[in-house]
Amino acid sequence: MTDPLHTDLLELAQEAARRAGALLRDGRPADLAVAATKSSPIDVVTEMDIAAEKLITDLIAERRPDDGILGEEGAATEGTSGVRWVIDPLDGTVNYLYGLPTWAVSIAAEQDGETVVGVVTAPMRGETFHAVRGRGAWATGAWDGERTLACRPAPPLDQALVSTGFNYVADVRAHQADVAQRLIPLLRDIRRGGSAAVDLCDVAAGRLDGYYERGLHPWDLAAGDLIAREAGALTGGRPGERPSGDLAVAGTPGVFEPLQRLLEDFGAWHD
Repeated sequence: MTDPLHTDLLELAQEAARRAGALLRDGRPADLAVAATKSSPIDVVTEMDIAAEKLITDLIAERRPDDGILGEEGAATEGTSGVRWVIDPLDGTVNYLYGLPTWAVSIAAEQDGETVVGVVTAPMRGETFHAVRGRGAWATGAWDGERTLACRPAPPLDQALVSTGFNYVADVRAHQADVAQRLIPLLRDIRRGGSAAVDLCDVAAGRLDGYYERGLHPWDLAAGDLIAREAGALTGGRPGERPSGDLAVAGTPGVFEPLQRLLEDFGAWHD
C-alpha cells in the first residue's frame, strides 16, 4: 500500500534536487577548472555548495516547516514532525571543481529514524535515481521513461567490479590505498568515481558489483544506501553493523559478504 506521506516526501525531494542540480550546473563558471590549484575556485565551489543547500532547505522549510534537517553545509534543525531531511547539496566537490561529470545532489527523508525516501540527481550525467522504502528503486536518464533499478546478478568475487573512495587526510588515504592494493588481485578491478552517492546508485543500476568506503557522513550515505537496498543490493558496515563512518559497504548478494569479510580482515575500518 502506498503511503501518501512518502509520496509527498518523494515529490518534494525530487523538486528540491532538480532545482539544486540546475543551480549547480548552470551557475558553475566555465573557467573554474583553469585555476583549480588556487584558493579562489575552491571558494567558488564552497559558495555554490552553500547556495544549493540553502535552496533545498528553504524549499523544505516553506513546504514542511515542522520537519528536521541535517545538511553537510551546517543546516541542523530538530523538527517536531518525526521527519528529518538529510542533505548533501554537492557530493563530489573535487569532480565539480575540475569539470568532471560525476557529482550529485543527494536528498533523503527519514521518518522516525528510518530512511524512507532517497533521491540522487547527477545533472551532468542527465540521470536521477529515487527510491521509496518497500516500493523499489527507479531512475530516469537518456533512456525513455522511468527504469526500474536492479543490481547485477552476483558474479564470483574475482569477477566483481568494485568502487571505493579515499579520504582527504593523507595518512588515512595511504592506509586506504594499502587496503585497495591488497584487494585488487582478488577482484576484477577497482574504480574510484569520486561521489559516494553516485557509486551507490551505480551499484543499484548494475554498473558496479560493489562499493566500500571509510569516513563517510550520514549525508553521503542516506539516499544512495536506500536506493541500493531497494534495487536488491545488500548494505552494511563492519560485520553485523549498519553503514557508518567506520565503514560503508554495498554489494550484490554474493559479493557483499565476502567483500565485507575481506575488508574486515584487511582492517579497512581503521588507520
